[in-house]
Amino acid sequence: MELTAGHVWVMVAAALVLLMTPGLAFFYGGMTRAKAALNMMMMSFISIGIVGVVWVLWGASMSSGEGFLQIVGNPFATFGLEGITTPDGLIKVGYAATFAIITVALISGAIADRAKFGAWSLFVPVWVTLVYCPLAYMVWGGGLFGPEGAIGQALGPAIDFAGGTVVHINAGVAALVLVLIIGNRRGFGKDPNHRPHNIPFVMLGAAVLWFGWFGFNGGAATTAEQGGLIWINTLAAPAAAMLGWLITERIRDGHPTSLGAASGVVAGLVAITPACANVSPVGALGLGLVAGVASALAVGLKFRWGFDDSLDVVGVHLVSGVIGTVALGFIALPTDGVGGGLFYGGGWAQMWAQLAAAGIAIAFSAILTAIIAFAIHKTMGFRVSTEQENVGVDLSLHAETAYEFGVGGHGGSFQPLHDAVTGKGDAPAEGKAPAQAKVPAEGKESVQA
Repeated sequence: MELTAGHVWVMVAAALVLLMTPGLAFFYGGMTRAKAALNMMMMSFISIGIVGVVWVLWGASMSSGEGFLQIVGNPFATFGLEGITTPDGLIKVGYAATFAIITVALISGAIADRAKFGAWSLFVPVWVTLVYCPLAYMVWGGGLFGPEGAIGQALGPAIDFAGGTVVHINAGVAALVLVLIIGNRRGFGKDPNHRPHNIPFVMLGAAVLWFGWFGFNGGAATTAEQGGLIWINTLAAPAAAMLGWLITERIRDGHPTSLGAASGVVAGLVAITPACANVSPVGALGLGLVAGVASALAVGLKFRWGFDDSLDVVGVHLVSGVIGTVALGFIALPTDGVGGGLFYGGGWAQMWAQLAAAGIAIAFSAILTAIIAFAIHKTMGFRVSTEQENVGVDLSLHAETAYEFGVGGHGGSFQPLHDAVTGKGDAPAEGKAPAQAKVPAEGKESVQA
């Protein structure tokens, strides 16, 4: 088969979406404490490695093709991509893999600074297999919500062009479940050291996410007209959401913040994801504005309700994901003059389809994630010890630090850091320069910054 412009575009779009996960690593890494930054970034990077392998072996097969009860595809139908030999098929598999990667990586922000890396590394493949793949099949693979699916036949197909249910509602619900099972960080809501340590990293990450999102939303465009609409909407919604978030901060707190600007952009991107090909540019502006204000207000609820969604995964991805999905019941454009949302005279049909998709996605993700997380938490344990949390998960889990605080190096097997983790060796007298194998007490304190 000749390589066409369409093939090239999907490959470029897939590369843009893959770049979003390192962008997410910067976004999340900057929002944590300095002593947890590397661990936070590693949770995104390990997701790339694990899901990349899972997708080739059985993930792609489970999210498409012939399925069981319109819920999930057969994992052995194209195991190891056997039988998918056309360039078109392989390109689509690669594009779909990047969505699975970013979805599970999104969850990690809710449990920053307190999760075992080994437990997370087990959670990733199990969750992608049992939660992400079935939901992707139900929405995009010809399952329950598709035109031929049972729910699609009863209520009409739900609109989710790029992942409002499959990606953002799914990840947001899973994040909330993990927080409730693992528990809050020590000092949550009281310790000022939990504030973001590197706002420039956060803004860099938001910029990379916005850049990659044009591939996230636009990769599946089938015409130039649709591609243009998606591009403009992916610009308009986050721009309006950023302004909405900053205005909310100004009224509520007296000042707009850089963190708010970055978070507002992401909220708008989340909201436009399911709707990017099905709303007008003006509709995208309104949707972004509502999402920015709503998520800005929602992130404060974690302190009132006492759940430690560390990096606002629930407040941004779940809230704006639901808004973007349900809003299509109001503002979806008619197709060939038929249907559409309530504001276009389409009646309640699309609204019921959107509500059903959002509700079932929430219930499905919550139940399955709870079973997976509870099993891991009660066997190998999902949370680090108090001592590891105090020292910092970078040092205690990875024997590395993100920054040089004068303790003799950044990590790996360098002996002073190894001693700080294991407690081996006696600290030299105060004021004495550390030998090749010892860390002074004040060095340990600096690592905890």
